[in-house]
Amino acid sequence: MTSQSMAPTSTDAAPGILRPALTLFAILSLVTGLIYPLAVTGFAQLLLPHAANGSLIQVRDQVVGSALIGQNFSAAHYFWGRPSATAPMAYNAAASGGSNLGPSNPNLTEVVKGRIAALRAADPGNNQPVPVDLVTASASGLDPDISVAAADFQVARVARARGLPPAQVQALVAQHTQGPWLGLLGESRVRVLPLNLALDAQGAH
Repeated sequence: MTSQSMAPTSTDAAPGILRPALTLFAILSLVTGLIYPLAVTGFAQLLLPHAANGSLIQVRDQVVGSALIGQNFSAAHYFWGRPSATAPMAYNAAASGGSNLGPSNPNLTEVVKGRIAALRAADPGNNQPVPVDLVTASASGLDPDISVAAADFQVARVARARGLPPAQVQALVAQHTQGPWLGLLGESRVRVLPLNLALDAQGAH
């Protein structure tokens, strides 16, 4: 008689293959699905609690917005932010995105013309060129800031609507202007919501 070696069947090999695979799956699920998120959340709450909780802005213990998300201001006595193309409402953080309309798209042309007309109607005596960020939406649709040029364009209107000296309004703009990050990256920008809250604190409009 000749002896024959018996090769392991797939049924015999299955437990040896599945056991380490399932063990690795359980360990990775625990680390990436529980331990890591808890650790990151804990460090964020410890080191950067304001940012970790949405950079919320409060007035008299009431949340009025976030420093990271723009709001829709349209009254003459407020500075207007950059337009938003999010749907179904402007500055919808759950639907961040741009209009995706190209520069040659007639729909974009009509939208921009409408925004320019609204700015001119709110300040008929202003003959300055309209800054581009006041008539075009950003890629996110959530920009909370505007350029210094966009803020300067609106100073006279806001001052007149509130009965304040333009120099006083200009000083508030300067107080709420942030320079480039580390003095090198990006451009100076004006924080719209804090600026409008500071104007309201002046008590005139």
